[in-house]
Amino acid sequence: MFTFFLYLVLSLFIFVCVLLVLLVLIQKGRGGGLSSAFGGAGGNTAFGAKTGDVLTWVTSGFFLLFLILAVVADRVALKVPAATATPIVAAPQPSGPSSPSPLAPAPSTPAPMAPASPTTSGSL
Repeated sequence: MFTFFLYLVLSLFIFVCVLLVLLVLIQKGRGGGLSSAFGGAGGNTAFGAKTGDVLTWVTSGFFLLFLILAVVADRVALKVPAATATPIVAAPQPSGPSSPSPLAPAPSTPAPMAPASPTTSGSL
């Protein structure tokens, strides 16, 4: 249940993100850019006479919806059990046996003993 709700919220979140980008791109430029924020252009303020513009209000509404969906997605994601969540990238599966094999088993017959002293055969 929570998994479906999470995917629904994330789909709405991505849709709102795309609409928010498009809304920002279609607005007309106010001029000044970053220099007006530091007093370079003067006269234009952040909440001046043009705040009643319809696109500004719609953009503000979509930004509020963006924030709400982000918080809801976080809260829902915390409630989804990790076992039911589908991983985006599957973990690589080992190609060998599932349990690690022990090292080579000990031989059943003991190895022959080396002679204690070297034998000389012949003269030098």
